[in-house]
Amino acid sequence: QVQLVESGGGLVQAGGSLRLSCAASGRAFSRYTMAWFRQAPGKERVFVAAIDGSGTVSYYGDSVKGRFTISRDNGKNTVDLQMNSLKPEDTAVYQCAADYVGSSAYYRTTVYDYWGQGTQVTVSS
Repeated sequence: QVQLVESGGGLVQAGGSLRLSCAASGRAFSRYTMAWFRQAPGKERVFVAAIDGSGTVSYYGDSVKGRFTISRDNGKNTVDLQMNSLKPEDTAVYQCAADYVGSSAYYRTTVYDYWGQGTQVTVSS
């Protein structure tokens, strides 16, 4: 069982940067695939980024590729999301998620077992 807590959200101007962090409790953190999803007002939750247990392989949604970077520190049980060149359309509640089994469908919300409560990111124009 894993508990996830996000932090680092806030207000930033377009073109700026923000770094989100997700702290995980529990054991065997390195066995979990970790991911970030986001949900804007009136829209569905969508995939942002994922990283495998070892931190070797990362995946990104098309809308953030080249701008966002996901990373993890298994010694600290944390996963971060570095967001650069932010756009107003990046405004959303960002949640981290954990999947113990692992799946090629890392972009689907249904494969993740645990979710954080989310942190708000607002990008002004």
